[in-house]
Parts: sequence; C-alpha cells; structure tokens
Amino acid sequence: MVRQIFEEQIRELLEDLLEMGDMVTGAIQRSVDALAKQDEGMARKVIEFDDEINAIQQEIDEKCLVLIATQQPMASDLRIILAVSVIAGELERIGDYAEGIARLAVKLSGRPLLKPLIDIPRMADESRRMLSIALEAFARQDVEAARTVGQADDNVDALYDQVYRELLVFMMEDPRTITQATYLLWVAHNLERIADRTTNIAERVVFIDSGEIVDLNR
Repeated sequence: MVRQIFEEQIRELLEDLLEMGDMVTGAIQRSVDALAKQDEGMARKVIEFDDEINAIQQEIDEKCLVLIATQQPMASDLRIILAVSVIAGELERIGDYAEGIARLAVKLSGRPLLKPLIDIPRMADESRRMLSIALEAFARQDVEAARTVGQADDNVDALYDQVYRELLVFMMEDPRTITQATYLLWVAHNLERIADRTTNIAERVVFIDSGEIVDLNR
C-alpha cells in the first residue's frame, strides 16, 4: 500500500513536469510568433506568463523534497526524483530564454524587420520539436529517443551559424542595421541555448537508465 501511494506521487510529479513542458513549449512558439508578427501585445503576455512557469517549477521542487524526506526512496527512484527536479530547472531556464525573446520582440515592434524571418522560426520549430522528444523520452524512459536529441542539436547550431553570418553581412554593409541585427542575433542565441538546455534534459533520460551523466553534445 505504501509503495502504491509512492508510485502515485511519482506519477503526479511526472504529470506536473509534462504540464510545465507544455507551458514552456507554448512560450517559445508565442515569443517567436510575436517577433515575426511584430505583435507587442502577444510579446508582453509571454513576459507575464513567465511567472506561472516559475511558480510551477517551485512547486515541483517542493514536491521532490517532500518525497525524498518522507519516502526515503531507493536508488532508482531517487534518480527519477532528482531528474525531475533538474529537468524542471532546465525548463525554467528555457522559459527565461523565451521571455528574453519576447522582450526583444517588444524592442523590435513598430519598425520594419531587416528581412522576412526564415531561419529564426526554423530554429524555434526545431527547438520545440527537440523539447517534445526529450520530455516524451523521459516519460517513457526511451533512451534511444533521448539520444536523437543530441543529434538534432547540430541542426539548430547550423541554423544559428547561418543566422549569425547573414546578420553580420547586414551590419558590415549598413551600420544603421547594427542595433536591429544585434537584437535578432540575441534571439537566435536564445534559441540556440534552448536547444542546449533541451539536450541536458535528454541526458537525464540516459542518466536514469545507466546512472551515468553523458554528453550528448559531443
């Protein structure tokens, strides 16, 4: 009976984590949409929404501490609980990056963009896809799926390099574009960091299976 209650608490913890993942994934999408559409109102909603993401991360951490203190979990269960806490922390940071993109969208609203956004939305789509795979892999304990996240990170890095080179050309050819190009470069940097944080989540799936921390970014 005690074990059954404990397993139910673990399931609730995982549900909270996946809910947080959905919140963060949505924030990434809306922040880049706000940038592309130059929708300041949408961007400000993303900024405000970050408080909700932070709140659920704190709730998850508290539940993890309570489980450790009251249930004295075995090694395998402890790895899961610690992984949930770490992943919640990664999701909170990803939410911060989405908020950062939204703040840049506010700065860029009301002025024409240098060019139609192509690679930045692609970076966002790939990052969100990676995050969905990583969280599903964690829920299912699918190590092979988790390892594909590290490979997908290369695609985001390649897109970032492309954005960087393109914006650098704009700045060299016309110094008047430097401010806007710099903001867009920060957006791309945030998306690249989102992909890196997502890879950290995938590494936790491998950790639960093997007890070893691996570097999927190598």
